[in-house]
Amino acid sequence: MTRTAFPAGWDEARVRRVLEHYESQSDEEAVAEDEAAFELTTHTAMEVPVELVPEVRELLAKHRAG
Repeated sequence: MTRTAFPAGWDEARVRRVLEHYESQSDEEAVAEDEAAFELTTHTAMEVPVELVPEVRELLAKHRAG
């Protein structure tokens, strides 16, 4: 059996808790959670052409470091 590597701060127990959360949600709860995320005024979602993604990531990294 191969051992799974988790990102920093994550372990198998945390992954299982997250899976349980999403697998136990009703469709209505999942939709409400998604809609609530789009109501936040501190973040936005937008479409970016795939070829521009590296440049956008670079700009975001510079902004965070600034």
